[in-house]
Amino acid sequence: MKRLLIAGYGDIARRAAPLLSTRFVLRVASRSNGLDLDRPESLASLESADALLHCAPPPQTGAGDARTANLLATLERKRILPTRFVYISTSGVYGDCGGALVDESRAVNPQSERTQRRVHAEEQLALWCARHGVALVVLRAPGIYAADRLPLERLRAGTPTLRDQDDVYTNHIHAEDLAGICARALEEDAPAGTYNASDDTQLKMGEWFDLVADRAGLPRPPRVARSEAAGRIPAGMLSFMNESRRLDNRRLKRILGVRLRFPTVHEGLTHDGLAHDEHTAGVD
Repeated sequence: MKRLLIAGYGDIARRAAPLLSTRFVLRVASRSNGLDLDRPESLASLESADALLHCAPPPQTGAGDARTANLLATLERKRILPTRFVYISTSGVYGDCGGALVDESRAVNPQSERTQRRVHAEEQLALWCARHGVALVVLRAPGIYAADRLPLERLRAGTPTLRDQDDVYTNHIHAEDLAGICARALEEDAPAGTYNASDDTQLKMGEWFDLVADRAGLPRPPRVARSEAAGRIPAGMLSFMNESRRLDNRRLKRILGVRLRFPTVHEGLTHDGLAHDEHTAGVD
């Protein structure tokens, strides 16, 4: 069997592992097994790999993604050259698009240090893979959700969201679908390139919170004007309300050939045990 190196072993990597273990011998580089991307010396034991799935996020601070730099430097030094490299990035690299429909041809415009680090990771990977003739697949994922990845605590706390006229479009992908997309991207016939790894849902952020609240039997969050938001919504949450875009996922489906298990959040929430009720009857 071919060998797959998984860099970073969080939720998506763990969900993808059973799908990949029938095709690959899996080798994981994560802190839990002593291979820390923040400590290049710990990567000395990395072994040859036929493919690589990079799930590790950049550091939380700094101008660039030192973790990806450390990984690539180790591969270079040890002359490990996979034939295929898959990286989970973020749709945040597009920045604010004013609610426009965004496909992969749109230029990146990162508007936070967090997304600047993601762009740096993509750039490093593109240069390294081009130099070595490695097929690179970049998956730009939006908000990942699953039963244990829902904003229930925020809803219980009554944290406001923006009123409709100030609200922004947000995008989603179920964690199990993203794991499946990773598995597809690692197949030998999967075309290299960049893909918006998003489902078909087109909702504003407030509509998403209302939907989750209704399905979970919780009160809908209060709505506030943008002018009031800074004093009532934590800064970290508010940063996501400064960008609005609708992801075009046609390339994911037509070129990569992905068939989503959960085409919209309605199917995904039902799968996660949040049944359809009378409050959401008009949303679908």
